[in-house]
Amino acid sequence: MVERRAMRILCVVGTRPNFVKIAAILQEARKYPTLQALLVHTGQHYDASLSDAFFRDLSIPRPLANLGVGGENSGEPTSEMIRRLEPVLIRERPDVVLVVGDVNSTLAGALAAAQLGIPVAHVEAGLRSFDLSMPEEINRIGTDAVSALLFASEPSALRNLVLEGWPRERIFLVGNIMIDTLRRFLPVARHSTTLRDLGLQGEGGPSRKRPYAVLTLHRPSTVDDPEVLRRVWEVLNDISRRIPIIFPLHPRTRKHFHEAGLGSLTREDSGAGGTGVRIVPPLGYLPFLHLQSEAACVITDSGGIQEETTVLGVPCLTLRESTERPVTVSHGTNTVIGLEPGRLRREVEQILVGNGKRGRQPPGWDGRSAGRILRILHEYLRLRARGPRRCGSIAYTRHGRAPASC
Repeated sequence: MVERRAMRILCVVGTRPNFVKIAAILQEARKYPTLQALLVHTGQHYDASLSDAFFRDLSIPRPLANLGVGGENSGEPTSEMIRRLEPVLIRERPDVVLVVGDVNSTLAGALAAAQLGIPVAHVEAGLRSFDLSMPEEINRIGTDAVSALLFASEPSALRNLVLEGWPRERIFLVGNIMIDTLRRFLPVARHSTTLRDLGLQGEGGPSRKRPYAVLTLHRPSTVDDPEVLRRVWEVLNDISRRIPIIFPLHPRTRKHFHEAGLGSLTREDSGAGGTGVRIVPPLGYLPFLHLQSEAACVITDSGGIQEETTVLGVPCLTLRESTERPVTVSHGTNTVIGLEPGRLRREVEQILVGNGKRGRQPPGWDGRSAGRILRILHEYLRLRARGPRRCGSIAYTRHGRAPASC
């Protein structure tokens, strides 16, 4: 009797947010003897602080391939990722390709698989900012268009997919995979020396903690236009006279600071004491999670940080005109404030006097999303292995729907 090979899930990742999400998937996949999870890194984030540190901190196994395709622009790097992915997919013959999030690597993995007739599963499907000037919005729409399984993290994403006409049997509300990793590693992160290293906590422990804010900037709408970047930087410097702002500087943002004539302001300062905007090197997952969890507030243009601060209970001010994660506003601690300097000043002042937004946990953000995803994937692959017949019924679960039978 010939032993049947394990059903293969090939996961494509490339950036910091991808690594955080895929860690929970790989951890959960180990519980299934009949599944084999493989990992491919496109190389989109190749800096050690944005890649190697996350693999180490999150116990992510070494990928079977690193495609070595760096770069931020969506055109040439994405097509090169597809070109280099195709021989890997042909060699490994996965039963499904799983992609997470909305970065170039997400779209490349989905398109490469679809062109070879391999089913695609998209984790974080259906998120929409309704702003087509955002490269991530193009990536989300394109990835969903070729996906066989659409895993939504919040109710708005499910509604978007239904309104766009995607078959209901392909849509599953599973909760937020990023929160699985956060809940797993938060106790470990809180043992880091990050606050002490930055002079934000004395030898007396947490009771000696100094209030501070955390800043992240990297999106084109915030940093690509020199005039916008200068205006944002001016108000942040004003605010930093009231509360120190810790700014882990993304390599892409450093480049735009120099182009805006602000390069002299990007000298790193990881020492203790003082107010002002303190620029520090990019941080690994555990140090940054610790920094976020103890902050008075976070100022950001990131999507994932809106989610993390919601669960951490930390007020978040989002420097964008829209969000693809509206549950962080309706349930969480997030306030979308745009790029108007006066609004940012007022919101920070409200936080400093104790009137920061207090949220609650969105439904399904309970640290069990990976379990739901793997149960659905396992059943989907088991049914496909039985033949080309289509599943004819859907069984509802509390947070999603799973194939029931053919």
